[in-house]
Amino acid sequence: MKAKRWNHNLHYHPLILAAAPADCVRALDVGCGEGVLTRELRSVSERVVGIDLDLPSIEVARAQGGEGVEYVLGDLLEHSFEPASFDFVASVAALHHMDAETGLTRMAGLVRPGGSLVVVGLTRSRQLGDFALDIAGTAATRIHTHILRKRHWEHSAPKVWPPPLSYVELRRIAGRVLPGVEYRRHVLWRYSLVWTRPRGERPSDARRLTSGYS
Repeated sequence: MKAKRWNHNLHYHPLILAAAPADCVRALDVGCGEGVLTRELRSVSERVVGIDLDLPSIEVARAQGGEGVEYVLGDLLEHSFEPASFDFVASVAALHHMDAETGLTRMAGLVRPGGSLVVVGLTRSRQLGDFALDIAGTAATRIHTHILRKRHWEHSAPKVWPPPLSYVELRRIAGRVLPGVEYRRHVLWRYSLVWTRPRGERPSDARRLTSGYS
């Protein structure tokens, strides 16, 4: 039997999909790469946009097709998305490619009131508890690839290593930019941020957040 394709980013796609609002019409995948998550988001959103700076990745993504899916070659911080124009914004392993505070501020500003933002990313281990989870992550990876016989997949998109921030630094920034954000540290060298924009916020609040980025 052929091994199932898997890696540390794909592993957390179900977490992202589960966080989508029930009435999701338009979703954005930030740093979409070859569009794996972008296409999966069609299961929870009527329309999906994927954006990435890497032309070869976008070309691979576009070749996969998909009704209701659009791919944009561009920079999240510069592209002319309208503020508060998405019900759901998701990003996997892309935030460390940009300044974290700037990136989170831009993504948050694109979420409509009542919509959600989910970020899964990686940072640098610097504390004892981080290293303990890293050891657990090594064991968990072996279980997935050897015991569960999942085939480790390496994407072709450019990589940034090491990440510039520690888990503590990232959590502090997220708490400042996204009041009430749910932060979790995961075993497989990842963290997640889940945030919902309050329904009572006015459109001008989103425009303030995105000021200077659109």
